[in-house]
Amino acid sequence: MPTTCPIIPRPAQYEPGVGAFTLTSETVIVADQLNQWNAVYLHDLLQSRTGFDIQLTDRAEGRESVIQLRMGSDHAEFGREGYRLTIQPGQIDLEAPEPAGVFYGIQSLRQLFVTRDNISCYSIIDYPRFHWRGFMLDEGRHFMGKQTVLRLLDQLALQKLNIFHWHLTEDQGWRIEIKAYPGLTEIGSKRKGTTRGFNGKHDGIPHEGFYTQDEIREIVEYAAARHITVVPEVEFPGHSLAALAAYPELSCTGGPFEVCTHFGILPDLYCAGNEAVFTFLEGVLDEILALFPSPYIHIGGDEAPKGRWKKCPKCQERIRAEGLKDENELQVYFTNRIAAYLAERGRRVVGWNQVLGQGLDVSAIPQFWAFGKQDFWKALEAGHEGILSSYLEAYLDHSYMLTSLSRAYRYEPLDPALSPEVARRVLGLEAPLWSEFVRSQSRLDYQAYPRLPAYAETAWIPRELKNYADFCARLGPFLELLGARHASLNDAEPPFYKQWFGILTISQPQEKVA
Repeated sequence: MPTTCPIIPRPAQYEPGVGAFTLTSETVIVADQLNQWNAVYLHDLLQSRTGFDIQLTDRAEGRESVIQLRMGSDHAEFGREGYRLTIQPGQIDLEAPEPAGVFYGIQSLRQLFVTRDNISCYSIIDYPRFHWRGFMLDEGRHFMGKQTVLRLLDQLALQKLNIFHWHLTEDQGWRIEIKAYPGLTEIGSKRKGTTRGFNGKHDGIPHEGFYTQDEIREIVEYAAARHITVVPEVEFPGHSLAALAAYPELSCTGGPFEVCTHFGILPDLYCAGNEAVFTFLEGVLDEILALFPSPYIHIGGDEAPKGRWKKCPKCQERIRAEGLKDENELQVYFTNRIAAYLAERGRRVVGWNQVLGQGLDVSAIPQFWAFGKQDFWKALEAGHEGILSSYLEAYLDHSYMLTSLSRAYRYEPLDPALSPEVARRVLGLEAPLWSEFVRSQSRLDYQAYPRLPAYAETAWIPRELKNYADFCARLGPFLELLGARHASLNDAEPPFYKQWFGILTISQPQEKVA
């Protein structure tokens, strides 16, 4: 009888049963009307692994091997993403209040079937801890392309992650077609080279790329079928040099500018005193809203130095006209204008926690990454909802020496001193992967795995059920199922974590990491 349930994230509740279910060429999938897509999805997964052309049918009577997918209205306590999975000899029953829950139950079945056609019997009740279970990919610095993103979405689905935060604009590149402003891609999507560090000469190798609107629609549709919301990020007011290279009149100085080849915090940003800037941003957002049905639009808002605003006559006039105290309040004004524009269209602003300030619209959602943690908690006490992505614990671009696998797993997003009311305003957590030094799919995999499954488990299971040794025992087969090039064990756990080495075997990477 199994002593652990070999699923990541670990189910909230599970009981081993007696016997096993065997998948054969005679197995059928029975699904109600609302689960037809889930049935086809499961059929394709099992067929690709076994070669069995498993029949889809609407009747289970007389069958000796049945997988049944159905809605269960009596399980509302699971939430829209929870499910019940019962595995018995001859029959698997998967039921949930909504198709999303059935989909997540299928992800659990995928893992149980990963190496064999017969699986131990279980009774599983499962549901997520947090609503927001996210991964962020920065393509402003390095463009990855459609196939990498589609592959990534399949990996996120297996981990029961439901938010793909897509960082699409930066000082180093604009990656999304905006038809009203073609210069954003004609000029802003290309740079002359890339520095190997944060300063110094670039390598002279041109880098470019962007997504057409047709490609965006395809990716968003692919994600939605996997119950993943794509949250686009278009940076305002800083990290905007690629846009200003195309439209320098939107800056405080008028330029000229070039798309940046190095990384860091740059002084130029959108001019908050120029009304043409808001006309431009609203035009960009109109096309973004048409492409992304997400209720959330991320506007960045971090690392926006105020030096240009302090010297800009238009920005200073805006401060006087609006009765603002200083340039920090001017950024709040800037954010609130965007928030109001989005609210009229049924959307909400998300921004890095540096958008916080006196008078920020309560509908705005801060995402904590660094600096001002107490201000973040105070904002939640005042009524804001929030997301946690702690720089030192949750950033996937860090080395494994800084953020080891065990440190990633032990990250607890909620402060135990929070009141229940404030804790409920935490939507969840997100693991960002910034791409200053992530130039390829293989490097993306290396940075994300095996740490991203650790964050996925933290976002899914109750805090009291987390167990690092048990997680490691489940990790090896899971990484093989992901099909991603992952870090070696010695990379994932630096030498001072050797007490865990006997628990997990991870193969060494086959190619040298840049």
